[in-house]
Amino acid sequence: MLSLTSIMIGSENPSALGDFYTRVLGKPDWQEGAWYGWKTGDCWFHVGEHSEVKGTAKEPQRVILNFETRYYKKEYERIKALGARIVKELYEMEGAWIATFADPDGNYFQLNSPWK
Repeated sequence: MLSLTSIMIGSENPSALGDFYTRVLGKPDWQEGAWYGWKTGDCWFHVGEHSEVKGTAKEPQRVILNFETRYYKKEYERIKALGARIVKELYEMEGAWIATFADPDGNYFQLNSPWK
């Protein structure tokens, strides 16, 4: 069986992305130069430089990060106040609440309530 241990977003400007996610997720659990890492549940989330990434995400909906919290309304307002671009306002779907945001590189991430 395979276990997902980390997700990495490559960026042309990892410092801006790292600063953004620091405001969203808090102080990184690990940082080295322009590389950042947060332990999110059983998985690490990393942001770093990638030589083949230029500009913003061309298909940001292809891979979407999901961050779950019971405090989804409060977190939605907090992330919105940070200046995250709102792709889709908070809405209910099959017993869960979801909002979609975009980070400075245009990558999508969602805020979710726990699924019932």
